[in-house]
Amino acid sequence: MSDQPRRPRRPAKPYRRPKKDPVRILAFEALRAVDERDAYANLVLPPLLRKARESEGPEKFDARDAALATELVYGTLRRQGAYDAVIAACVDRPLREVDPPVLDVLSLGAHQLLGTRIPTHAAVSATVELARVVLGDGRAKFVNAVLRKIAQDDLDGWLERVAPPYDEDPEDHLAVVHSHPRWVVSALWDSLGGGRAGVEELLRADNERPEVTLVARPGRAVPDELLAEEAAVPGRWSPYAVRLTEGGEPGAVPAVAEGRAGVQDEGSQLVALALAAAPVEGPDRRWLDACAGPGGKAALLGALAAERGAVLLASEKQPHRAGLVAKALAGNPGPYQVVAADGTRPPWRPGSFDRVLVDVPCTGLGALRRRPEARWRRRPEDLDGFAPLQRGLLRAALESVRVGGVVGYATCSPHLAETRAVVADLLKQFPDTELVDARPLLPDVPDLGEGPDIQLWPHLHGTDAMYLALLRRTA
Repeated sequence: MSDQPRRPRRPAKPYRRPKKDPVRILAFEALRAVDERDAYANLVLPPLLRKARESEGPEKFDARDAALATELVYGTLRRQGAYDAVIAACVDRPLREVDPPVLDVLSLGAHQLLGTRIPTHAAVSATVELARVVLGDGRAKFVNAVLRKIAQDDLDGWLERVAPPYDEDPEDHLAVVHSHPRWVVSALWDSLGGGRAGVEELLRADNERPEVTLVARPGRAVPDELLAEEAAVPGRWSPYAVRLTEGGEPGAVPAVAEGRAGVQDEGSQLVALALAAAPVEGPDRRWLDACAGPGGKAALLGALAAERGAVLLASEKQPHRAGLVAKALAGNPGPYQVVAADGTRPPWRPGSFDRVLVDVPCTGLGALRRRPEARWRRRPEDLDGFAPLQRGLLRAALESVRVGGVVGYATCSPHLAETRAVVADLLKQFPDTELVDARPLLPDVPDLGEGPDIQLWPHLHGTDAMYLALLRRTA
């Protein structure tokens, strides 16, 4: 036996409870809802923020906390593809073998390290504390090890390492660098046309936080009233649009709270304005919104119709969405009616309307700024699911309009399969129908395409990528 005295054991460090950070816990809960329940962040986040603001905890959840939580959620979702590629390079197993809650925490940490100005030490320590709270101490050690690897480089450096060279695979390179699925990059590039510069501008615009845009509903509010709000500026193209350049809570605007104004992307406003401005032959008394839910375009169309003494019928298949339409139209200055009806099998007689809007369900690839999780949720095969419905709705709309009347086919997707392909198919079925050039109806808006239809773009117009074709029945 050795005569050497034993070294005294160091006393074990007392266990320290993890610090609960309400901002990061809220962001984690929102990401889990998006992942587990296929929820949309723009629907999940507001009630979580409201609950946090109303809580009676020791530290008040203020506007800065809400802004940080919002940035963590939306920034993580927008850059999810790029962050997944970085995380995959820092773990010793395929990402599919990493538990989804762990991956959500890692993604939140990656965004703080690579996509924000939060100092490295603070980003790592705050995320590890979050992991201790929501995952446990054991998995928090794994999170700590991965984040320290990620912290060794910035985003540009990581993208150079994980993205394939552009010359070898342009679409895959853009997909990783700009965090879009490859098939979406390909579809947007086909729709946009042109070279690399244009599509990169579009993909970058998809990853920017959009401004909140309001609409002053004619006859009920005026833009000057909304411009009195803090950091409010006029819209770019619509005479009824007002932009809140620093975000804010739209519900706190009195005109919005009273229903006299609403939150509506300027692209959607332009669709309604173009349809309302299209020339029709003969009377102009009956308007139809055949896919009216949740009611934003119907509310603007109803106000425009009232100014001319016309009546709007707003139809929506789902009863609960028809209720949202009725709420949006409540207080409209002129007569209107809301019905729950299937737009592909309408209850009204053919040829009943002078103007018809059919804003069809679609993949939503034009609104990726507002719903960033949609890019990861959609699949190419979804196009096949929407195709019969889109054609059925446009067919019924063409049957609903009278000779000399106009149909507006709109969709919040620039995908050619959901836009020009649908219109081309229905023009073959209705040879007594012609396309109306929509571009002169929006004379102040540049870069609308070759016509006669119009395509809006986030990087060119600051709007969602709305598409509109105007069709007139001639016989």
